[in-house]
Amino acid sequence: MSESLWIFGYGSLMWRPGFEFEERCEAVMHGVHRRLCIYSHVHRGTPDKPGMVLGLDRGGRCRGIGYRVSSDRREDTIAYLREREQVTMVYKEKWRPMLVKRHGGPERVHALVYVVDQTHSQYAGKRSAEELLPFVLQGQGKVGPCIEYIASTLDHIREQGMSDHHLEKVLALAQAARSGSGRKAGE
Repeated sequence: MSESLWIFGYGSLMWRPGFEFEERCEAVMHGVHRRLCIYSHVHRGTPDKPGMVLGLDRGGRCRGIGYRVSSDRREDTIAYLREREQVTMVYKEKWRPMLVKRHGGPERVHALVYVVDQTHSQYAGKRSAEELLPFVLQGQGKVGPCIEYIASTLDHIREQGMSDHHLEKVLALAQAARSGSGRKAGE
């Protein structure tokens, strides 16, 4: 029998994992950071009107959620994640060290994580909130609108006592544009 599986969630996996797990705890992964850096062609956009989704990009550190899946669910969970995360192959499946907060202190585990492939055509790179805004506003895919994805992710980031200033700025701009308060004088 194989060992249990650890998974790192930093975006929608924090609030919509879609798999059964034995344990959910705060986690940190070093060497990567959360960023809206992927043009979404399926879940939050289309090829004609891409939205934006999060990816783990190189550098820094990312706080998120660690999930422990029982050994008897390991293979089914990996298959589910591949189907969900690898639709357009914009992510690379990696096994990386992760620190989880459990039993009173940090513990190092080896986790499955999906990091952005910087050579993929859907990789948007580092963009300002203003550059991301048109994609966030137009993004509507099979799972829903891009703005909803960002709002839900931020809600769960805040629930964990964390913050993401870049996502906050993107969401504020998108909400202002939707309400009409983002218009310039004379428009």
